[in-house]
Amino acid sequence: MKRREATAALTPMQAKIRPVTKVSISEDIAQQIMDLISNGDLKPGQRLPAERDLCKNFNAGRSSLREALRCLSIMGVLDARVGEGTTVAVDGVKFMGKIVEWRLITERHDIEDLLEVRMALEGIAVAKVASLGREEDLQRLQKSIKEMRGAIKDAKRFAALDLAFHVAIAGMSENFLLSDLISMIRSQLVRGLSAVLLLPNAVKLSLEEHVAIYEAIKAKDAEGARAAMQGHLQAALERYNKSVARQERTKSPRSNTART
Repeated sequence: MKRREATAALTPMQAKIRPVTKVSISEDIAQQIMDLISNGDLKPGQRLPAERDLCKNFNAGRSSLREALRCLSIMGVLDARVGEGTTVAVDGVKFMGKIVEWRLITERHDIEDLLEVRMALEGIAVAKVASLGREEDLQRLQKSIKEMRGAIKDAKRFAALDLAFHVAIAGMSENFLLSDLISMIRSQLVRGLSAVLLLPNAVKLSLEEHVAIYEAIKAKDAEGARAAMQGHLQAALERYNKSVARQERTKSPRSNTART
């Protein structure tokens, strides 16, 4: 009876709290390795001691150690290669990418939110490309524009070329973290924006916007390129909203009644 009364007295928040459990051995090992890297005791490219020595240091079994190392390798913190042992990853971009990618997957984001982030990131990227003004970049983008013109009547192919155009600019910025972030965010938008190009004149308008971006890069106009990119993405958002409204009208009971 007393237990029932105590339970009833809990607030909704308290009722959701569960008794804590002991951290697993492998999780403890992984955290300690992360701490060693954070403190500088383990440096990028440094090889970890042999498994036998690590098991002795951690006072843990080989299975727990391997589980911890495998998890850190998947995250990109460690680089494990057969016959070469395990080293601390030299490039932390993969680790950062995994964190951001997981957050994008597990959290719900509006298309508008993601496009706003893209406007900022791709605006920076395209301005950098325009300021560099490299001939090889211009030739690559010019070829991309030509291919997009050839796919003006094929929305599916045009969408693939559109993606390639943006990915190319991100890569040309020479900021690999920026490039990874743009690619990850764009991958979350693919499904949401798939119907946008099916709107009347959407492909034609999108092509014109891409040409404007290319022309600004060609003129080495960093601010102009940034404005053209942000304008294009803003237009894409407006087309997306129109597409959603169109789908909702099609699904509404009034529309179904009118058809019958």
